[in-house]
Amino acid sequence: MDVALNYILARISSFDHNVLKFVNHTMRTEFLDHIMPYITKLGDAGIFWIALALILLIPKKTRRTGAAMGVAMLIGLIIGNGLLKNIIARTRPYDISNTVLPRHKLLIDPPTDYSFPSGHTLASFEAATAIYKDHTVYGFLAFVLALLIAFSRIYLQVHYPSDVLGGAILGFLFGLLGSTIVRSVSDRWASRKAKKEEEKAAQEKQPEESSK
Repeated sequence: MDVALNYILARISSFDHNVLKFVNHTMRTEFLDHIMPYITKLGDAGIFWIALALILLIPKKTRRTGAAMGVAMLIGLIIGNGLLKNIIARTRPYDISNTVLPRHKLLIDPPTDYSFPSGHTLASFEAATAIYKDHTVYGFLAFVLALLIAFSRIYLQVHYPSDVLGGAILGFLFGLLGSTIVRSVSDRWASRKAKKEEEKAAQEKQPEESSK
């Protein structure tokens, strides 16, 4: 069992470093060096997605989507950033001696927390999934932005590809969970409200019938 696990971990590590080397040596351009730090900032602390969720909470027709985004990101904050990061405690790429890009050559300030999963990717995919569940077109656009943010973490060499992949998978699952929870609560609330209105209508109708 230990041999198989070590083999899998070694293959993941090899994959991660090969992708980081490929991105650093093949895809680096002045334009991307300039634009990627701005793209990655959209995922800083999930601020962009949190702000979008708050905006969507205002109109009644998008309130459920905003709530689903909020619930999904809260789940991700607790499980992803709170538990998994500290349990797995994976060192960032730039703190490994054989990494492609060392700390002093990063284009952004180095994050101070652990590496797995990517918090930027996690929050982005949670939000995008929640949006997609209610609004396909806008959800697709949100996924495009989520992918750009995820790629920026690899491009800037602050995450391994497996950190980003793990964040995307978990984000998708938490997004589905958040959407399911909010939809269930919303449907139950609507059902109770409809039942109360029916009971009220029936009570108002009884005096009218008795007076006849």
